[in-house]
Amino acid sequence: MLPGQPPTFRPPSAAERPWWWRLEDADGAEVVLPQHSEQRFGTQGDAESWVGEVWPDLAEQGVAAVTLFEHERLVYGPMSLSA
Repeated sequence: MLPGQPPTFRPPSAAERPWWWRLEDADGAEVVLPQHSEQRFGTQGDAESWVGEVWPDLAEQGVAAVTLFEHERLVYGPMSLSA
């Protein structure tokens, strides 16, 4: 029997990448963008760096604010994406 697939050859689990952003419209409703819906991060810093890089694209697609979670714990937000 072969051992389990090595971590480098399988996608990381939610437990390994607990940080994620909820994308929200101006009314606070969740916005689902398929290209970003599975974005999860290993650290808070990685999550914050990512949103710092892509916020203009998110705003163009109707995202007005973001809220950061670690697993299901709300860390902070909503944070406005307006300039």
